[in-house]
Amino acid sequence: MTKPRKTNKKPNSGKRTGKSVADKTYVAPKGKRPVAKKNTVSNPDSIRLNKYIANSGVCTRRDADLYISTGSVRVNGEVITEMGYRVKLTDEVRFDGQLVNPVKKSYILLNKPKGFTISSTTTNEKKSVKAITQNAAKSPLKPVGKMERNTSGLLLLSNDDTFLGALNSSGRMRQIYHLELDKNFSRVDFDKILEGVRIDNNVVKVHDLQYIEDSKKEIGIQLNSQKNKIVTRIFEKLGYTITRMDRVVFGELTKKDLPRGRWRELTKQELINIKMMA
Repeated sequence: MTKPRKTNKKPNSGKRTGKSVADKTYVAPKGKRPVAKKNTVSNPDSIRLNKYIANSGVCTRRDADLYISTGSVRVNGEVITEMGYRVKLTDEVRFDGQLVNPVKKSYILLNKPKGFTISSTTTNEKKSVKAITQNAAKSPLKPVGKMERNTSGLLLLSNDDTFLGALNSSGRMRQIYHLELDKNFSRVDFDKILEGVRIDNNVVKVHDLQYIEDSKKEIGIQLNSQKNKIVTRIFEKLGYTITRMDRVVFGELTKKDLPRGRWRELTKQELINIKMMA
């Protein structure tokens, strides 16, 4: 058998004998050195036009780009086709001639506590509906109809002016109140309310009136009128003072699973049903 040849080469000790490619500093050819990007800060008071349109609920951003490119969008009366165009929230943006608003429309149902005002100009902000619903929407919410400070129960709020206007003028919203009076409610006055009580030269009709259980002081009343203090004025006309008033039904909405002082967004189906009443 042939013996392996001896060699004088020493095993590789692992030590580097020269610089690797990684050790060398790369120098770009003259004239081709990378240029640092400018640190541009976008204007916080403006928003991309496609995002503005998408936030309004008209369509997605991708579709908005398509509509912008085809000239379907005007900003302050001028057709805009530029991609990435930025607008201010104070600009007038029209999509196919319709004015659009980038603020998400919100529809909130609140179980209002007694002693809280719906006024936005109250001196005690902590005792206002605004304080309870301040995180419910990105723009101010307004109530549907009126509700007295000492009345508790269901209150519908929204930042959709079209929605608010339709409901406030329709007079078709069913409302049921649970009342407690300062004295027993007579059968004579019970019948007078069912016949209609004249308030400000108009006869106010109620749809239903009931004693609650065996109490003569607790009454359930159903009506559609959203006039300010209308329930209070009906009973005051007959010599009664309401010591507690709670709105337990509004339209088809109830207080189920909605504790006092809490709010929730309307479901899609609830919103559809409410709009049908307008």
